[in-house]
Amino acid sequence: MSESAEKWLSMNEIAQHLGISRDTVLTWIKDKKMPAHKIGRIWKFQASEVDAWIKNGNSAE
Repeated sequence: MSESAEKWLSMNEIAQHLGISRDTVLTWIKDKKMPAHKIGRIWKFQASEVDAWIKNGNSAE
């Protein structure tokens, strides 16, 4: 699937994808610069960006 056609995930979907809580997602956005895009008041994510960010070790810093 190309990046332009990749489905955007909600906060709940990305938390479920990663097996973590919504609170952890919010903490990672704030403290660890997790790749997230704010659309109005809603956070959206692309799984490929988040997966690459984790594989690069950024969630462990």
